[in-house]
Amino acid sequence: MSRAEDIFQKLVYFGEDAIDDFIINMQTEELFLDFKQAISIGKNGATLHKDDRKNLAKCISGFGNSEGGVVVWGVECSRDVEIGDVAKAKVKVKNVYRFLSWLENAISGCTIPSHNKVRNHIISVDKNGDGFIATYIPKSDQAPLMSTVGNNIYIRSGSNNVPAPYSVIAGMFGRRPQPNVELLIQDKTLEVIENVDEDILYPQSIDNPPEKSIKISFSIRGQNDSNVIARELYLSCNVASTGSEYNKVRFLNYNQMDYIPNLDGNLNIITRPELRLPPMGSLKFTNVDIVLSPLVDEDLLIDGVIGADGAAPKNFRIYIPKNKLRSFVAKALHEEENKQILLTEFFNEYMVM
Repeated sequence: MSRAEDIFQKLVYFGEDAIDDFIINMQTEELFLDFKQAISIGKNGATLHKDDRKNLAKCISGFGNSEGGVVVWGVECSRDVEIGDVAKAKVKVKNVYRFLSWLENAISGCTIPSHNKVRNHIISVDKNGDGFIATYIPKSDQAPLMSTVGNNIYIRSGSNNVPAPYSVIAGMFGRRPQPNVELLIQDKTLEVIENVDEDILYPQSIDNPPEKSIKISFSIRGQNDSNVIARELYLSCNVASTGSEYNKVRFLNYNQMDYIPNLDGNLNIITRPELRLPPMGSLKFTNVDIVLSPLVDEDLLIDGVIGADGAAPKNFRIYIPKNKLRSFVAKALHEEENKQILLTEFFNEYMVM
């Protein structure tokens, strides 16, 4: 997950509390975050105010031509001599639903070419219909984007959108579009298993193995979230610690890939040369089984990365400190009816993408 998407998800999940947190902690405008006051007044206007449209166009061009970003509408900034523009106070957007419709209608006409992946989300709304909106602007795979207000091509520099120098624009025009492979975790299951088949669970050489364990299974997939073909997709996983000598991490069903031998517990695979993944296509790398026993004596740590030729790699990590791992396994063994809740806890709390 990119830094911009992480900020956007925080605003979606925590709502107005996230804005309060920005103000309390004097959050600065930065490479991935901008604060704006809305000038448009929902009750009287008919379209987005020209100043709001100008700000939106500059942000779509600047963030889209850079690494993406988020605009929070409804926050006043003040200038701090030492750290720059910081969130100062909430100034709610009037008639927030009307303002949202104006934003949606304006986006396609703000840049050439238009950025079709911009998303808006109402953070909160009060009884008067006023509130806050977040606009998520991901990096564009059709850069450079030229603002239709002033006909400038902007890039993000620090906390500002600035016109791009000629050398930068020339480089952007000469750059071939690159694939973007996003990580997908699917087919998630959790079950309690018994030690009845030594070949599958524990060998006879282990004294007094646990009678029951839990097994978390999932598939790792990559999706080509771009408009170009992706080639030579790869996945590498390093199991640094399983949490116990009784625990296991298995990688299954990766026969369609070329396997690169490595240390036990690690996986390095890459697609064969003839395989090409079209735009919006998805590919399953492997299935993963994590068998966890109630006998825990160390942390669980698995690091991984996926990518493709010419694409930025995407890292992920599963990390559970031993105390939390012990508690999680105990809950799973005694609360089988809450499997879905425990699955959500495992992937939301302990997996970072």
